[in-house]
Amino acid sequence: MTLSMYQAAIPPLIRSLSNLITILEKGAAYAETKKIEPAVLIGTRLYPDMFPLSKQIQIASDIARRGIARLGDVEAPKMEDNETTFPELINRLQETINYLKTFTPEQIDGTESRSISLPIGEETLSFNGQSFLLYFILPNVYFHVTTAYDILRHCGVEIGKRDYLGSPEDLA
Repeated sequence: MTLSMYQAAIPPLIRSLSNLITILEKGAAYAETKKIEPAVLIGTRLYPDMFPLSKQIQIASDIARRGIARLGDVEAPKMEDNETTFPELINRLQETINYLKTFTPEQIDGTESRSISLPIGEETLSFNGQSFLLYFILPNVYFHVTTAYDILRHCGVEIGKRDYLGSPEDLA
C-alpha cells in the first residue's frame, strides 16, 4: 500500500481539528452547565510558563494552515489571534478546516522532496517536504490539540480519549 503526501496530511489534520471542535463544544457546554465564566477556561494554562487554551487553539490552526500552504507553495490566509470566546475559537478551527479542504491531491502529492525553509526566531529550519509534514506539521498540531484537551480535562470537562480520537464510524 502506498500512502500519498495528501493522504498523510489533509485527512488527519481535518480529523484532528474537527475533534478539537467537539472538545471545545463540550468545554463551552460545561462552562454553561457549571456556571463558569467561559473566559476562565479559555484563559487556563497547565503551568504558568505555558500558553493558555486560546493560544493552543490558535497555534494548532496556524501550523495546520501555514504548514499545508507551505507544502502547496501558496500563501496561507492570515488570521488574527483575537479569539476570546468558544464560538470564536470554534469558528477559527472551522475556517482552517475549510481552507485545508481547498487543497487537491495534485497540490500536495509529489512534495516529498520540496525544499522547505522555516524561519523560527533567529534561526531557519530546513526540511524536505516529507520531513516537514511528518516531523514538524503533524507532531506540532497533535501537541497543541493534546494540550488543549489536557487543559479542559484538567478543568473538569468530561472528555475522554474517544473525543480526542473521534468516532471509528467516521473513518469509513
